[in-house]
Amino acid sequence: MGFFDRFTAKKPAPRAVSEPTPARTEPANDAAAAPAVPAAAPAVGSVKSRLAAASERLDAADLPGAVAIYEEVLAMAGDRADVLVAISGDLGSHGHVAQIVELVAPRYDADRHGPATGLNLLQAYLAMREPDAAQHVLDILFALRRPELEDRLHGFSNAIAEMIATPDKGPAVPVPGGGPGEPPKVGLITVSKPIWFYGLEPLAAQILPPKESRLRRIAFAQLAVPGHTDNADAKKQPEDELGRLSRAIPLWLAETFYFSPIYSAVAAIGVMTPPEGSSHFVPFLTEWTTDNLRQLVETSADGLDYIFTGALKVTAGDYELVLRAWDVKSYRERKAFTARWTPATADAALVQLHAQVRGYMEWSPSSAAFAYTIPAQPRAWLETLGASLGLFLAEKSIAPRELLRPVADDLAAAARLAATGEAASFAFLTMRARAQRLGLGDAPPDATLARSPLVNQAAKLP
Repeated sequence: MGFFDRFTAKKPAPRAVSEPTPARTEPANDAAAAPAVPAAAPAVGSVKSRLAAASERLDAADLPGAVAIYEEVLAMAGDRADVLVAISGDLGSHGHVAQIVELVAPRYDADRHGPATGLNLLQAYLAMREPDAAQHVLDILFALRRPELEDRLHGFSNAIAEMIATPDKGPAVPVPGGGPGEPPKVGLITVSKPIWFYGLEPLAAQILPPKESRLRRIAFAQLAVPGHTDNADAKKQPEDELGRLSRAIPLWLAETFYFSPIYSAVAAIGVMTPPEGSSHFVPFLTEWTTDNLRQLVETSADGLDYIFTGALKVTAGDYELVLRAWDVKSYRERKAFTARWTPATADAALVQLHAQVRGYMEWSPSSAAFAYTIPAQPRAWLETLGASLGLFLAEKSIAPRELLRPVADDLAAAARLAATGEAASFAFLTMRARAQRLGLGDAPPDATLARSPLVNQAAKLP
């Protein structure tokens, strides 16, 4: 689990949504009153009720009242793993990281309580810029020898190293929406339609699919890139391969689910505005935490039912991608998907991963004049999506032109794909128009478009 997981905290009211897989039945937080028992063995219901009461105090901005209840619960059941993770999760999700250290750290035993609380405690120390304490917790978690945690722990190790190397800077872990003591402002841009559609609005009725009345709301978050270089010099350079992929993969998944009648899909992309002004793409050095997920849900106009997060890394030419599906009702990870590839096997691996995600989420295609198809060359398609996003944000004055890759190269690559389908033709047309408006070069003259009445109409748009 990630930072500030909440296993027994108060849940938001569930939204009407058709589940892709059978939902787990969660025990109610407000348990019925239990029979009287000796103080040394408190009833489960009483502990849950007190934790729920503390959560309500936090919601009401009554931190002293919540701490008083937590101290009462810890006196009764302070050695229980579920109690420690609930307290650290509630405090963390409300931004009270110092209280996590004060209340939870003295009681935490990794062998007895497991890794979830340790991860919460580790990131509390990172938020407080205490690298020595964070390193101590990290060593304890590594000693658990849990293979499923290794990628995350290595990401935390990189964050600690950067914090030690730059002691005068803000937190080393970029946090969507900003973080305590962090001078730059990190914001999330939610792309609610296929990135290549913007510019084709006159054809919305023919391209965009009809939707059912009850939709599953899903978001695909920008991927983390553990170990990514995140310094001032790097931010002045055009986006690198992993940075582009970390944004393009969510865009691809979001467009796929947009073209399903049962889903409303968005991609969430991070941008950072430093004090001096110019915005730029922001890499996430560690995977999204449940606190970040809550921020995304709270800023979504219609709420969300599912969120996909993940991490991407490359070692000696071998790529590894992990995607995690989260259920917003409980903020629990429901499924993890993994893909590994080399440059020669990228298309096959990405097609397989894409099919697994679609199957798990019970994706079905929409019926519209425009029939969305899964690209046969997803690796090249991801480059087109990433380039389209860069041009779109440059035109909106969100990303500076200097951070774009050579536009002529991106247009040439998009032109080579244009004949493979309607979506590829639309992407080429909107990229070319945007580049021309920005004065960033013309498209190759020999671009061949897909043979389609819709594409012909799109080509005639100003």
